[in-house]
Amino acid sequence: MDYQAVLEEVAAFARPFVGRGHVADYIPALERVSADRFGIAVADINGDVYGTGDWEVPFSVQSISKAFSLALVMAQSHGDDDIWKRVGREPSGTPFNSLVQLEWENGIPRNPFINAGALVVTDRLQTLTGDASTSMLEFLREESGNAELAFDQAVAGSEADHGDRNAALAHFMASFGNLENPVPSVIEHYFWQCSIEMSCRDLAVAGGFLARHGLRADGSRLLEAREAKRINAVMLTCGTYDAAGEFAYRVGLPAKSGVGGGIVAVVPGRCTLCVWSPALDARGNSVAGMAALDQFTTLTGWSVF
Repeated sequence: MDYQAVLEEVAAFARPFVGRGHVADYIPALERVSADRFGIAVADINGDVYGTGDWEVPFSVQSISKAFSLALVMAQSHGDDDIWKRVGREPSGTPFNSLVQLEWENGIPRNPFINAGALVVTDRLQTLTGDASTSMLEFLREESGNAELAFDQAVAGSEADHGDRNAALAHFMASFGNLENPVPSVIEHYFWQCSIEMSCRDLAVAGGFLARHGLRADGSRLLEAREAKRINAVMLTCGTYDAAGEFAYRVGLPAKSGVGGGIVAVVPGRCTLCVWSPALDARGNSVAGMAALDQFTTLTGWSVF
């Protein structure tokens, strides 16, 4: 596979979609990012990386971090499936910050990739590590090979200043006994993990363990193969907010998106991709990113179907 040639063709196809939609304006620090950026990278299972466009420009990972926090909780739990008693594995069909289903389902979030579910996972990671956000940052530095990865304090502060909905979700779940740590601590670590800045290159490399069936970049095992399979399955069905069905239809890969404009996608046994373009559709997914991944699977014929 000539990855570089494929990426160049994908980028040319996606270029007319760049700038369509709107950057995330409910987090002021993200609103200032230019909608005209586009980058894409692919890392194969051997760690070789290819990219084009703005593929080495750092951006706010936002909800992409949820896939990594879930992986760390599963890895630290040593086969204990207790987290699945506190969060479901079903698509939500409602916006990622919705309160509606929580009340109907007694404080148990539908899946770990909506905000309520991610707060439960962060809460569990905090219990397991004592410092959820720093544990994630250190893991991402190791897996990406980029020791310079850091939190964006401006983004974290902006989220905290405008995080009333997330605080409401956390307090509501706490009222049902579904948080182990104090609400202020949980939401603080959640905001910090979402604020981590990474490039397409960094994310494609860091997510490689999901393509290698649980093996880390150094060859050690982070997850059992069945655990990696399960994370990929939940990414496929729940990873792109309430547009997961459309994404599966168009792209056919496990993926996790973020409102910073990034999307990480996994081709099990082959490679991991990351695409970034900040302009989002109404459901919070990158318009150009969706088009690019659609074209990638069309050109390569690679999907899980």
